[in-house]
Amino acid sequence: MAAEAVAETAGGGVHSTRVMTMNVLAPQYADPAARRAVLARELHRLRPDVLALQEVGRDELPALAGDGWHLAPHPRWSADGVGAVLASRRPFGPVTADPLQVTGRTARTEWCGAVAAELPLPEPFGTLLVVHHKPSWPYDYEHERELQALAATRLAEQAAAARPVRHTVLLGDLDATPDAASLRFLRGLQTLDGVGVCFQDAWSAVHPGEPGPTFGPGNPLVRQGDMPAVADRRIDHILVRCGSHGPTLRVSGCERVLVQPVDGVQASDHYGLLADLTLPDHPPGRWALQR
Repeated sequence: MAAEAVAETAGGGVHSTRVMTMNVLAPQYADPAARRAVLARELHRLRPDVLALQEVGRDELPALAGDGWHLAPHPRWSADGVGAVLASRRPFGPVTADPLQVTGRTARTEWCGAVAAELPLPEPFGTLLVVHHKPSWPYDYEHERELQALAATRLAEQAAAARPVRHTVLLGDLDATPDAASLRFLRGLQTLDGVGVCFQDAWSAVHPGEPGPTFGPGNPLVRQGDMPAVADRRIDHILVRCGSHGPTLRVSGCERVLVQPVDGVQASDHYGLLADLTLPDHPPGRWALQR
């Protein structure tokens, strides 16, 4: 994967974009000043165009905005000011949100929620709808995560029905592995409540058969944290919406980032996920013109 963000062509057109998701670990843990400094340096190096952050502090938002990011915060924040935010280097269009309060138990997960933000990009790329989805985290809340996955996809459908949307990307710390029902639903492998959708998993598109854990005991902050017995899990995801003829964007690269310590500092108990999304050689649903 190239080390810098996708640039516009000389004529001003956009053919691809770079998106990233990362749970950055709440700022009350593990030397937050050092961890945030590493994160800031790595974001400058990696140059994502769209960034989904979880476990960010509300008081950290002004610094993000001051660094040139346009922000779409999630609808719910914990009592101590921790939540999630979607950020973009370009201004968002309309933004809608859902607090994902699907059962009585979700009150325990204070900052679950979903944001759907339109991102108008120059042609030929067109408008991108970005859905930053953060469901409930407890291991035994898969029922809630199923209902929340349904709610997030309905939020995306409503946003796409309101205005023309060319592409949809759903990303975030989904707190579920690829074989969980909520992820199987999103990946088009099963239905929920009679509803079927299909998103392509960016990691699997580039690394078929590779586990790619984003949370596990190889990370010293996981071993130090409140889930010390956890096994490797891939729970952070970037997903590209499919139409009748498959995904509307090609995953040209997808990598885990901030896996190793930087200058002796582990940025988070999660690893980040970064993907380059590119227009296909010809539009899905059409045959390429013969030359």
